[in-house]
Amino acid sequence: MLRRLYDYVIELAGHPKAPWVLSGVSFAESSVFPIPPDAMLIPMVLAERAKAWFFAAVCTISSVLGGIAGYAIGYFLFELVGKPILAFYGYEQAFADFAGRYNEYGAWIVFFAGVTPFPYKVITIASGATLLNFWVFMVASIAARGLRFFLVAALLYWFGPPIRAFIERRLGLVTTLFLVTLFAGFIAIKYL
Repeated sequence: MLRRLYDYVIELAGHPKAPWVLSGVSFAESSVFPIPPDAMLIPMVLAERAKAWFFAAVCTISSVLGGIAGYAIGYFLFELVGKPILAFYGYEQAFADFAGRYNEYGAWIVFFAGVTPFPYKVITIASGATLLNFWVFMVASIAARGLRFFLVAALLYWFGPPIRAFIERRLGLVTTLFLVTLFAGFIAIKYL
């Protein structure tokens, strides 16, 4: 089923209203939809390389707005559903401890998930549920989603079709390694 949905999203990339569909997919992927916007972004940039930056901006803005929706889902549904369940099982303190640890590293968690293939929607919802500072969430989301989509657009703009296979297969791994190295560098600076 996911493969058919993925193929359908790629097919939509050729539609005259593709930028609007790209916006909708980017928005929905940040809160509920399983297919990443890269499935549309890649063929759209390859078809019209001059619009690469426009398409990346559409993805970034829509994804961040979708992230706000995910944050709201976590915030409001947790209040309505999550808290009573935790209270029933006596896990209020355990969740409070988790939320404290999550919020301590929240900006890094949001940034890491926003750049890598990790499902960003999980983090947007968790950020709302743990009451991560909304502005910290926003800054990390804008930075991460912008980096991700503009990096994809830039690679496609400069290298064209040959880079497509690399992006689809290995960008997540390369980005993850880059972030781990960056994070390790900050830790080394702090403790050395």
